[in-house]
Amino acid sequence: MKLSKIATVTAIIFAANSVMFAHAAGGGAVHADHGHGNSHQHFHPQGKPPSKHTLALHESLKKSLPFEDARDFEESKKGFIAKPEFTKIMADAGHVAWDIGSYQFLLEGKDFTSIHPSLQRQAVLNMAYGLYEVVPDRIYQIRGFDLANMTLIKGDTGWIIFDPLTAKETAAAALAFANEKLGKRPVVAVIFSHTHVDHFGGVRGVVDEQDVVSGKVPVIAPEGFMREAIAENVFAGNAMARRVQYQYGVLLARNPFGHVDQAIGKNIANGNTGLIAPNKFISKDFEEVTIDGVTMVFQNTPDTEAPVEMNTYFPQFKAFWAAENITGTIHNIYTLRGAQVRDALNWSKHINKALYKFGDDVEVMFASHSWPRWGKERVQEVMRAQRDMYANMNNQVLHYANQGVTINEIHNVYQAPPSLQRQWAARSYHGSEGHNTRGIINRYLGYWDGNPTTLVPLSPRDSAPLYVEMMGGAAKIIAKAKQLNEQGKYLEATEILNKLVYAEPQNQEARNLLADAFEQLGYQKESTGVRNSFLQAAYELRSGLPQGLAPRPTGPDVIRALPTALWLDFLGISMDSRRADGMNFTINLITPDNNEKFLLEMSNATLTNIADYQAKNPTLTITVDRADLNGVMMGITSFEALEEQGKAKFDGDRSAYEQLKSLMVVFTPNFEMMPGTVNAAPTPASANRNNSAPRYDAKPFEYVIYTTEED
Repeated sequence: MKLSKIATVTAIIFAANSVMFAHAAGGGAVHADHGHGNSHQHFHPQGKPPSKHTLALHESLKKSLPFEDARDFEESKKGFIAKPEFTKIMADAGHVAWDIGSYQFLLEGKDFTSIHPSLQRQAVLNMAYGLYEVVPDRIYQIRGFDLANMTLIKGDTGWIIFDPLTAKETAAAALAFANEKLGKRPVVAVIFSHTHVDHFGGVRGVVDEQDVVSGKVPVIAPEGFMREAIAENVFAGNAMARRVQYQYGVLLARNPFGHVDQAIGKNIANGNTGLIAPNKFISKDFEEVTIDGVTMVFQNTPDTEAPVEMNTYFPQFKAFWAAENITGTIHNIYTLRGAQVRDALNWSKHINKALYKFGDDVEVMFASHSWPRWGKERVQEVMRAQRDMYANMNNQVLHYANQGVTINEIHNVYQAPPSLQRQWAARSYHGSEGHNTRGIINRYLGYWDGNPTTLVPLSPRDSAPLYVEMMGGAAKIIAKAKQLNEQGKYLEATEILNKLVYAEPQNQEARNLLADAFEQLGYQKESTGVRNSFLQAAYELRSGLPQGLAPRPTGPDVIRALPTALWLDFLGISMDSRRADGMNFTINLITPDNNEKFLLEMSNATLTNIADYQAKNPTLTITVDRADLNGVMMGITSFEALEEQGKAKFDGDRSAYEQLKSLMVVFTPNFEMMPGTVNAAPTPASANRNNSAPRYDAKPFEYVIYTTEED
C-alpha cells in the first residue's frame, strides 16, 4: 500500500474520534505561534520546504518500509466507545492545559513531505482520542488526554486506576468522561507504574489525599518510587530543562514543518502536577495483590525505561499491562534531555521474563502509551520484536566496540537486522539507533574514543577559530557550505558551518545557512527527539533564543517528597565554589518534627553534609521544623522570616549562614545551546515578539523546578 493511500485511510479511520482544529498549549514554555493556518505554509518566515534530496529520501522510504501492514491502525481503533465534544482542557490557573486539536492537520489525509513517512504514520496513530474498551466490561483506557493513557480496571465496586496522567486537570477530565459513559464508580486504588511525571502527576485529579493517608485507597508503586520520582531531575535538573526544549521542540509550531508528535503521544499536559506518596510498595520480582476482586501479578522491572518500573498481569482477564516497557516504539536508551544511560540488555531480559511467564496465556497486551495488541501470536510478535531490538543493539554495539569501533563511529556502523527494520514495533520513533548506540558505548566504555587528541580536547570556541583560519575564512566556508547544501550533503555542511558559527557567533548568514542544513536533517529523521532537536536548533539560529522555559516555584508535593539530604546535596551544587576559597565553618541543622540531624561543613571551597551527625563545637546551629523548611525550599519564605516568627532558631556565629547564602547561584534554563543565540538580534524576517520571557527572582536556598517532559 502506498503512503498516500495510508494517509487517506488513516484519516478515515480516525474521523469518528478525531479532534476539532484548535490551538494547543503544553510544556510550560513561551511557544512560537502554533497557528491554525495553511498546513502547507512554513510557520517560520525563513523556513524552507523539503529539498529535492529530502523528497528523494522520503520516496525511497515509502518503498522500503512495510506500509502494507496496517494492523496497528485496526488495533488502535478497536474498542472505541466515544470521544468528548471538547478538545481543550483548561488548567485551574486559567490557561489551556491540553488541546489535542492543534494536530488536526495530521488527519487531512495528506502526505506531508516535511515529515519522515514512518513518523507521519506514528503521528497519525497517536491521534486516538476518547474512551476505549480493552477487555469487555473490565478494562478501559482514556487516550489522547495527555502524553500517556489513563487505564481503568473495573473491580467489584469501583475503579482501579493505572497511571493517572501528568496533571490534575487532565486526569479529572479523563475520569469524569469515563464515569459519564460507563457509570460513576469510586476510585478504590491507584497504581503508579513508574517514576516519570506523566504517570503520577495527575493523581490529585482522581483521589483525595486523606483517603490515601488513612489507607482507605491504596496507592501502589514499585519499591524505590519516591526517591527516584524526585532524584533524577534534581542535580542536573536545570540543564535537563534546557535540553528538554530540544528533545520536545517546545518553540516549534504544531505544523508539518515543526512539531508533529512525541512518539509515545502528542505532547505533555501543562497543568497542576502533584504527587501523593504511595502507601504500598512492590518489592518482590513477582508479587500478587488482589483489590476489589481483581487479582494483579506485579512484575518489578528496575533499570529499564525508568529506574524503577513494574508490569502487571491480570490472570482473570488474560491481560498484560506492559507499563512503558513495551509501547509502539523503541524507546530511549540514552535520552537526549540527559539522564543516566539505561541498560538495554537488562530491559530485553525483563521483556523476555514477561514473554515466558505470561506470553502463553495472554490474550491482550496494553500499556501506558500507544494502543493494545490482541491475540497470543500478535502479543508475542511485538514482545519478541522489542526484546530482540534492545538485545541486538546492546550486543552488536559491544561486538563492534570489541573490534575497535568507537563512540564517535558506532552510529554510522550499527544497523538493525533487516527483519527488525521491517517491523513497526521495532522502529525508533522515541529513541533512535544513532543516539542509543552511542549511549550503550558510553555506558560500558565512557565518552573517550581512545584517541589522545580527544582526551583533553580544546573547547569548541577555542578550536573553531583555528579551523576557520585554516579553511580560508568565512567567505570560503559559506560558499562551500552552500554547495554542500545544494548537493544534499547536509551533514558535511554542518561539519564546517558549525566551526564557523562557533568562531563567529554573530555571523547571521552562517547561522542561517546552518539552520537550513539542520532543517533538512530534521525533516529526514524518524525519531521525534532527533527531529525536534534539529528543528529547534534551526529556530534558535534564525531567531535568537527566546527564554522559552519560564521557571516556576516547586509545588508543595514535590518539596514534601524531596529528602532533606538531597536538598543539601543540591546546595553543594548551587554554590559558586570560586567565591568560597578560605571559608571554613560547620553548621548543625536540626529538624525536630521529623527527628533529622545533619552536619554541614565548608572546607576547601566545598560544601559537604552527613546525616545523623552533629559537630561538637559547630560554628552555627540552625533549628527549624522540616514542615517550615519546606517554605524556604519553595521560595515562599526565608530563614529570616521564620526566625522573626519564632519558627527558626540560630545559635552561634551567624556569619556562617550569611557566607553560605552569598554563594548560592540560581540556575535558569536560558543558557546558549547554539553559539550566538543568546541576546541575538534576529534578522527582520525572523523577528520574534516572544524573544523574552518573564523573569523569576528565586530566593537563596530555593530549589527551583522547571516544567519537564517524559522521556
